[in-house]
Amino acid sequence: VCAMSININFVRTVRKKSNHNMTKLIFKYGVLSVFLISLFFYVYTIYSGSREDSGVKEFSQDFRQWFSGKKSSFVSDNWTEKTGEVNSESCLVMEYADTDIDTTRLFPTLKFQAKWIGTKGWWNQKFEERYAKAKSNWLYNPLKVIVVPHSHNDPGWLKTYELYYHAQTSHILNNMVEKLKQHKNMTFIWTEISFFSKWWNSAHPLERKLIKKFIQEGRFEIASGGWVMTDEATVHLYSMVNQYLDGHQWVKHHLNVVPKSSWSVDPFGHGGAVPYLLSRSGIKQMVIQRIHYAWKKWLAEYKADHFQWRQSWDVRGKHDVLCHNLPYDIYSIKHSCGPFPDECLAFDFRKVTNEYSEASIRSVPITDENVKQKAETLIEQYGRTGSLFAHNVVLVPLGDDFRYDRKTEWDQQYLNYIKLFDYINSHQKELKAEVRFGTLSTYFEEVGKRMKDFPTLQGDFFPYSDIFSEGRPAYWTGYYTTRPYYKALSRELEAALRKTEILYTFAISFARRHSLNKTVQMMENYFESLVKARENMNLFQHHDAITGTSKSFVMEDYGLKMFEALQTSQKIQVEAIQTLIRKPNMVAEEQTGEQQEDNHVFLLQDFDQDAYDKLPIKLPVIVKKDLTRHIVIFNCHAQDRQHVVSFIVQTPQVDVLDSEGNRVHFQINPVWNDTIQGMIVTHSEFEVIVVADFPALSIVTFTVVHVEKDFRSHLAVIYSNNVNLKDQRPIVFQIEEVLRGDIQLENTKIKLLFDGDTGLLKAITKKENGRRILCQMKFGAYRSSPGHSGAYLFKPDSTEELDLLQGKPPRIFITSGTVLSELSVIYGSFIMFSLRIYHVAGPLSEGIQTDTIVNYPVVPNFRETELFMRFVTDIKNGPPGVVFTDQSGLHMVKRKQSPSLGIEGNYYPITAAAYIEDDVSRLNLFVSHAHGAAVWPSGILEVMLERRTMFDDVRGVGEGVVDQKRTHSKFWLLLEERGSKGVEFSRLSLLGNYLMNGLNYPPLVLVADEVDFSNMEKHVRFLNRPFPCDVFLLTLRTLSDLNYYQLPSSSALMILYRQGYSCDYYCSVAHCDLGSGGGLHKDTTFNHIKLETLVETSLTGLKSLKTLSSLNDIEISPMELRSYNMTFLQRLPTS
Repeated sequence: VCAMSININFVRTVRKKSNHNMTKLIFKYGVLSVFLISLFFYVYTIYSGSREDSGVKEFSQDFRQWFSGKKSSFVSDNWTEKTGEVNSESCLVMEYADTDIDTTRLFPTLKFQAKWIGTKGWWNQKFEERYAKAKSNWLYNPLKVIVVPHSHNDPGWLKTYELYYHAQTSHILNNMVEKLKQHKNMTFIWTEISFFSKWWNSAHPLERKLIKKFIQEGRFEIASGGWVMTDEATVHLYSMVNQYLDGHQWVKHHLNVVPKSSWSVDPFGHGGAVPYLLSRSGIKQMVIQRIHYAWKKWLAEYKADHFQWRQSWDVRGKHDVLCHNLPYDIYSIKHSCGPFPDECLAFDFRKVTNEYSEASIRSVPITDENVKQKAETLIEQYGRTGSLFAHNVVLVPLGDDFRYDRKTEWDQQYLNYIKLFDYINSHQKELKAEVRFGTLSTYFEEVGKRMKDFPTLQGDFFPYSDIFSEGRPAYWTGYYTTRPYYKALSRELEAALRKTEILYTFAISFARRHSLNKTVQMMENYFESLVKARENMNLFQHHDAITGTSKSFVMEDYGLKMFEALQTSQKIQVEAIQTLIRKPNMVAEEQTGEQQEDNHVFLLQDFDQDAYDKLPIKLPVIVKKDLTRHIVIFNCHAQDRQHVVSFIVQTPQVDVLDSEGNRVHFQINPVWNDTIQGMIVTHSEFEVIVVADFPALSIVTFTVVHVEKDFRSHLAVIYSNNVNLKDQRPIVFQIEEVLRGDIQLENTKIKLLFDGDTGLLKAITKKENGRRILCQMKFGAYRSSPGHSGAYLFKPDSTEELDLLQGKPPRIFITSGTVLSELSVIYGSFIMFSLRIYHVAGPLSEGIQTDTIVNYPVVPNFRETELFMRFVTDIKNGPPGVVFTDQSGLHMVKRKQSPSLGIEGNYYPITAAAYIEDDVSRLNLFVSHAHGAAVWPSGILEVMLERRTMFDDVRGVGEGVVDQKRTHSKFWLLLEERGSKGVEFSRLSLLGNYLMNGLNYPPLVLVADEVDFSNMEKHVRFLNRPFPCDVFLLTLRTLSDLNYYQLPSSSALMILYRQGYSCDYYCSVAHCDLGSGGGLHKDTTFNHIKLETLVETSLTGLKSLKTLSSLNDIEISPMELRSYNMTFLQRLPTS
């Protein structure tokens, strides 16, 4: 009880007058505390005397709910609340998979400074001798070469998606149809469905027919089948799955194709999430390209460029994918035929009028006179590549960026190569080689004939570094953070679209079942817009989009597309919720036999966003004596959740009631106005912050009413060193000055210590055991190396760090009330950060909510400045340092410091979480969008926040990064104590998953316009009981109709992800039942809609695996994703 009072203490030396006031305050609260504690133990004694131990736990929970001002009225009568307990007895331990290659362990041991780097290639005499030995054995193991024509089409980079399509891509696909028809043994592969679907929509029926013919003949292959060739470092799980899902659904519907192979040759490093998603989608073979130059050498040296890529937690290897790493630098013809680029240039036969390149100068057409010499030279290159593999089968890409956009190139490449092929194949006795055109499937089929057993590999290929450009290492670790505003916007869209998909599925199924024909028609009309929103989000997952590595005007185009998708999502959300909460007009139904529908829009978003590049602004809710307002909240999680909901009102004289009419626990904070004289508390706006529990997948309505009194107990107390109190109008808040000395915030779980001069965090104490860890917060910057640090690359100019806060006096504000305490610090207009703790019982009280807003001043200020946020702790995670980072939100990966590399080589991508730990503690940092995270020797957790590089880094984009925007980054800090130390696969804790999920997918908040709410349901639940709290509902999205792709079907795809949790960190999460086994709770059903069929499918829904009778049959192992095609009953049964 004492700890729930205002918990702000200033550790300082105070004057006698202050001591006197403090003594009075302590006496006053002390007497109250003694009385309340005595009352508690009196009631406890009476109550516990007639109860078993389990009853005491129930009483304690009821007491906490009473203290927070509410009962758990949202939980249904037929469901018993439980608390998720993690301990050594209840937890399922998962061990690391045993593989031949572990990239985490091996990477720091690779040779990064080898002598061959200056030559830009790793081929040496040792490889030449191996080739000679392999060639002598060609009689028994002949060389087989599959040449794969391809064209790499970026859906945005130096031009926008549309400009690329009209200028080049449409011509490539038109030419492909014509030339594959003409050249009967030529082949082609295609990856980007975003482009292919656009072309298909305008293609002639005869062209469509030919495409299907080429597919049946095996001459045209859809590789990967994703909407884009996704980035693998900065894309989060939902978006990555979504772009595969939309691509696969499209090719299945239009081409009747299920992709078998993956082609991912341009992402800047390769992550472990992609092979798992491919495996779950039915793809068991893949090709990658861009990995660290030291890995290129190592894999070639050990003949390991073919490997079974295994997940670190997949002990049995059931999700292995056969991966082929193309052994040379990039996918161009120059770098594909063999280890000598100058030789390969002679075999790029593209010659276009007024176009000059290395290849057009070097290559000459193949004639009867030179075919023998050219064929033998080419076989030498192919043979060297074949010597890298035991099977001696070679995959040779034949293409480059936007190749084959001219008809002449199709003829040039085909006619010259076919002469070479004919010569080689007709001289097999002498050359002992066979060459032909083929696809990826052709290649893997040939490999499978010769070899069955491959080495196993776990881990990933980050960071990526090249040497072929300058003959020295260049680390592609800057793009993990480049243009963070766009990365954050993408995640805002992801969260909004996920909510929209779920609500749309429930709304259209509900409307169909209840014969709401106008609503059905409206929702069907919205489906095309929903599909377009999906596509816009998918497009941004492209490896030159979310990475921030396109030209600035192209990035603006992406931003506009995402903003359009965001607005579409918000509009559909409103219509869906209005459908789901509106009560049927029973009188009209009895008279007409049909339900009356009112499609008037009465729900509004609680914020306004003028443009894609502006942060949203909260809109005030007008509450008057005669005007009651309603706040409609959607919990998009399939578990009961504790959420924070905030909104703006124009008067502090308000009360907030839940759907049962009970007062909820809330706090009223000031809204500030920044002036030249200092910060002023506005008199016309106030922030209401509510913390409440929400049932799983539910819509709950809060009522905001005007009150004349009893509102002051909800007002926060303000402490600041920069408040202008000269305004003559009365201020409702109590405002005090911050006295000198350190600052302390605390709740019942943790205690935070801040530096009183800087406002930066210094230490965290866990109150349960009194353990205190050093946790010094710092904002600093690296000075970029001009020309070597840019959109892609990260390279500091020196080891010296910039202190951007030095000499800048901070403005410090402390806001404290019964719900939360928050410290906010402003350094000029450049950076603002805040740390918040909650005083309510529940999971949120365990962590520290942290926000930063970074606003770089205009150019030329902050030239070559790369800003980071760092926490320096006494956690002993090194040396060498070890940091765990997430892999696209799927699982955590161990990162070991490579001491021989600079900081640029010790940066890794995170999209959701990172942590450091030792034998005692773990410090977690959860993030709302992608960042780069550093691996330092020991005790340091660092993420990059923003980058400005004035110069191009010579990787193709042709400009620096100077278009910074005001960016809001959201975090949670969580300090945990280790309960045991096992050898398990490292995972987030159950509590960590809880906070991460809430950060990524907050509730939807809508404000009802002035409308009669008596005709609305104030509480709608879509589940009769929650899912187990480690089973995350990734999506529930309506599928397209089988006959009319632009219309919604009666089926939806539900994708569940069972997030494994650590057994080493004991914790308990309220309203969380882990269940038993790997399924859902018994008799779990949906409310308001009814399942007709339930079929487990592959990840993207293309392959049916087994039919289930009900949700009871669902089984999911930890760390796994599972997909289910659900068909809903269309009409209520009639009597």
